[in-house]
Amino acid sequence: MGYVAVKGGTKAIEESIKRLKYERVKKGTAIELHKIEAGMRGLIDQVMSESSLYDQSLAALAIKQAEGNPEEAVFLLRAYRSTLPRKHVSRVISSENMKVERRISASFKDVPGGQILGATTDYTHRLLDSELENESDISIQDWLRAFQEEDHSTENQNDSADLNSLPKVLDYLRREGLLASCENNDLQPGDVTRKSLEFPSMRSERLQILTRGQTGAVTSLAYAVIRGYGALHPTVGELRVGQLPVHLDHPLLDEGQEEDSYYIGDFTATEAEMLIPLTVEKEQGKKEIEFEVGYGMCMGQNETKAIAMGILDNCLEKPNKEFPSHNEEFVLYHIDSVESTGFISHLKMPHYVTFQSKLDSIRKSKDKTTEQEVGLHE
Repeated sequence: MGYVAVKGGTKAIEESIKRLKYERVKKGTAIELHKIEAGMRGLIDQVMSESSLYDQSLAALAIKQAEGNPEEAVFLLRAYRSTLPRKHVSRVISSENMKVERRISASFKDVPGGQILGATTDYTHRLLDSELENESDISIQDWLRAFQEEDHSTENQNDSADLNSLPKVLDYLRREGLLASCENNDLQPGDVTRKSLEFPSMRSERLQILTRGQTGAVTSLAYAVIRGYGALHPTVGELRVGQLPVHLDHPLLDEGQEEDSYYIGDFTATEAEMLIPLTVEKEQGKKEIEFEVGYGMCMGQNETKAIAMGILDNCLEKPNKEFPSHNEEFVLYHIDSVESTGFISHLKMPHYVTFQSKLDSIRKSKDKTTEQEVGLHE
């Protein structure tokens, strides 16, 4: 596609930017970054995931600058991310080492370590809380003191569980022979932030695109799969939310050992392992049901997106021309927030030359039609 450079309008653009700031501050009140960080956890987690940059303070800044618009905030944060040097690569992180804050299974009622409900809106009534209108820092501090003084030891049966090493639900199925073992391969994972996506893509690349994908778009496509626009119907094998530790190898050692690595911190992540039943034909026409796995993980607590990722991951592992949800080019090219928002937004830019050419063609065709009609009447 060719573009024609448009020159001029500098003064109007400057005034437009001033007006943008005016709309943000016209009520005379500034939103402090630490309050965005403290009170908009869900939005911050979404922006960090779609930007693939884990920094709550920077996400809060982007949200403030974008006036709460997640697409614009992601655009700002990705642009900033592109300026950062990559100095180190962490050791491979195992989700088995997650310090679990929330862990549920829709497949089994009783799982080792128990179901841990954690913080979630799943069990709320979804009614507006009018008390929040008068909430203040003092009332919050009073509530926190009362909460911390409560004794949960007799109510919480998971206090004795080791939240740093809860067994995986899928490992139970593997021990039963109901799920294929997970094989390690030596393939170096791709990096979609440094190399353009090519088809067919690697699974690591697909998972990167999915975790960076716009939350609503990923959820919408996964919903379409469940409604029949896909060839599977999944169950949540296990959903985890918690802290994952990050370690760096010693910079002076070529092949660093785990015990020589440096712990640099934790980050919150959501992991979903989806179970998809599959009918397999065995010898002599005998059919058996086996399970396949769809995997999803994203930064922060965003459970719907992680589950949707697991659904689409399995779809893209099994291409099917009948359903667009199984077409990797269709899915991966259309869920990216910056790509899709940017292309739609570019339609607001001047298209004077191309539109005038179309207009001229329409006028000429109408004039020719009019001449032909006059000739017929004569």
